[in-house]
Amino acid sequence: MYIVTVDDAKCEGCEECVNICPQGVFEMEDSKSLPSNSSECVYCESCLGVCPTEAITITEM
Repeated sequence: MYIVTVDDAKCEGCEECVNICPQGVFEMEDSKSLPSNSSECVYCESCLGVCPTEAITITEM
């Protein structure tokens, strides 16, 4: 299982992670990305590659 976190201070709300995630882990709230479905993460690293501010962290539990 993986835990996805988004650094709110770094997130610019570009929605790239929302658009690329094949598992639908992210959603937008107040113009920021939130990992609303972190338990669905399969560690494909797609979000890490598209985040221009490196605001996303994925850790294994």
